[in-house]
Amino acid sequence: MGRWEPDARGRLARVALELYAERGFEQTTVEDIAERAGVTERTFFRHFADKREVLFDGSAALQHGLVDAIASAPAGLAPIEVVSRAFAHVGSLLEERRAFAHRRAAVIAANPALQERELLKMASLATAATAALRARGVPPSDAALAAQAGVAVFSLAFELWVAGAPSDTLATIIDATFADLRSVTAGVAP
Repeated sequence: MGRWEPDARGRLARVALELYAERGFEQTTVEDIAERAGVTERTFFRHFADKREVLFDGSAALQHGLVDAIASAPAGLAPIEVVSRAFAHVGSLLEERRAFAHRRAAVIAANPALQERELLKMASLATAATAALRARGVPPSDAALAAQAGVAVFSLAFELWVAGAPSDTLATIIDATFADLRSVTAGVAP
């Protein structure tokens, strides 16, 4: 090991994505990641439980941001509006991680087990959003429907964002996708 360098966690995440892209997720070991990042395997495990966690590290922060945004939304908004604003808010928080998100999406798309993990993450977001809406007094079925719709919109908008033009922000794409949902459910032709 060379001299200590700051931001081991960030370096590990960047290196892991590089290696996943070069070799594939399954063919990359924690040892490979640690070696290229210039740290020990022990250091890797201080930051991440396993090599999958590099890809899902921000899930808790995303969920907390969503729940907080739902809780702090103005009173009197329809549940779908609360969810729309909340997802646009967390979308703006992800903006600075676009390059990482793009590479992450490619790695996940190439691995069925990671796709399954991503679906579980989305299900957890829906559950958390449902609970946050219920805490606002939204009836259970309305809360679940708004939360599930929000997750569907967020998932589609995220896909469009990582594949789209750099000038398009995730929050803008989320807003546009919610507008599309409103048109579809209102029966308005595009």
